[in-house]
Amino acid sequence: MTLFSTGEVSKKINISLRTLRYYDQIGLVVPTIKKNNGKRYYSEDDLLLLEKIILLKSTSMSLKDIRQIINQVTIDKILTVHKKQLETNIEQLNLSLQHTTTLLNTLKLEGTLQWNHLLPLLSEEENSKKQERKKKLWSQLFNKEEQSILSENLPKMEDPLIIKWINIIKRIELCLENGTSPSSMEGQLIAVDVDLLTLESFGDKPDLIDKFWEIRKSEETSAELGLYPINKEVLIFLEEAIVHHEATKSI
Repeated sequence: MTLFSTGEVSKKINISLRTLRYYDQIGLVVPTIKKNNGKRYYSEDDLLLLEKIILLKSTSMSLKDIRQIINQVTIDKILTVHKKQLETNIEQLNLSLQHTTTLLNTLKLEGTLQWNHLLPLLSEEENSKKQERKKKLWSQLFNKEEQSILSENLPKMEDPLIIKWINIIKRIELCLENGTSPSSMEGQLIAVDVDLLTLESFGDKPDLIDKFWEIRKSEETSAELGLYPINKEVLIFLEEAIVHHEATKSI
């Protein structure tokens, strides 16, 4: 029979010596051999039991509950629990990845981030209320078909498409900084690019695009809908550029 010292067990399954001693004290995992000098030795079955406990603890199960079910846990149940835990980890990582990408894109837009942007903005309860209000407002402003189209196509801060919109905004900001007119060559090129990007984002839905654009020009409504706030001067420049471009096309 292969035996392992407490130090070997600690390294082998990544468990602290203090935890091993505690499990021994409460009778949860008692080493197969205890010598008079205090040394403890664990068998392979002891290690398997410890690994079961570690796995069940990772699901936030209490030691009391673990003690009650540990000897009844089958391999199938262990794998099922492990699978659910992995799925939860993946979901949390995906959310973290989306949040990090959002922050990176926000940084590209604003050039800086406040520390409060790196922290949860609202409590879970307040966030739930905010989401409910936002959902209600979307329903009031758009019908179900329009909501479906916008939900599927409207670029989010974590989407790659948002980079193209960020570049548009940056180009407009440069025009404003340099005093470049919306009717200038650069202004008209921006209008053309916005037309192409709008088609890519929303498809050929002119009525919906016009409706969304009117709502987007309201800073208050945009904020309530959870849309990223865009400087009013940028929106005015873009609208004037588009109007001039449409007038030029109709000549």
